[in-house]
Amino acid sequence: MTLTQLDSYFDSFLQRDRYSADPSRNGIQIQNTQPDSKQIKTVAFATDACEATALEAAKLGADVLFVHHGILWGGCERITQSFYSRVKAFIQNDLALYASHIPLDANEEVGNNYGLARRLHLQNPVPFGQWHGMTIGVSGTLPQTLTPEQLAEKLFPDGEKANRIFSFGKTQINTVAIISGGAAEDVSQAYEQGFDAYITGEVMHQDFHVIKELGMTVIAGGHYQTETVGVKQVMQKMQNETDIRGVFIDIPTGL
Repeated sequence: MTLTQLDSYFDSFLQRDRYSADPSRNGIQIQNTQPDSKQIKTVAFATDACEATALEAAKLGADVLFVHHGILWGGCERITQSFYSRVKAFIQNDLALYASHIPLDANEEVGNNYGLARRLHLQNPVPFGQWHGMTIGVSGTLPQTLTPEQLAEKLFPDGEKANRIFSFGKTQINTVAIISGGAAEDVSQAYEQGFDAYITGEVMHQDFHVIKELGMTVIAGGHYQTETVGVKQVMQKMQNETDIRGVFIDIPTGL
């Protein structure tokens, strides 16, 4: 595939036009020198577009870097300082950049939230969580009652640890709602809909007392850790359906 064809392939299941309220400039954010003719042989996948992931992708021989967090978010930005370093790393290495933010959060096949739900074997999963008029999360029922600690272990079967467990609510969990990343402010939606626990990535200082006052059990799995899920699933799908090689770049932030 060329970059233009790869863009159409990704959009065939991520459907970025359904999420026009997303501030991310989803799709190709930086093209390569020959987007309609150069054949893409390797795509690198990472959670974040930054100088480090761009340089690592180039080192691994990638033609494209696919990320959840791109570098373009709405308005114009001066290409100076850190932003200059990022852009330079892509252009000097003729490395294209493709970003998928909310489309990758919400996607039922390869998205972050449904991917986390499958780790929990969530039964009867249904869309959950409104943000700017878009439904981005998922909710459902666990196959068996779990403690918050057991729930966190199932979220990360490869041994990662949740950043924090807030046990201000139920300690026997049957129903959960999930929105990955920095969605702690949406705990009120989980509370209003009667879920036993809410799973997100990152909890800010100002969210602590809201969680406590609502009496909710919340698992902060880590912004990064909850959003490696989707890019890995897209990589697997691409490798199953095309002859393009995929490589995952792991640069955790601990946040």
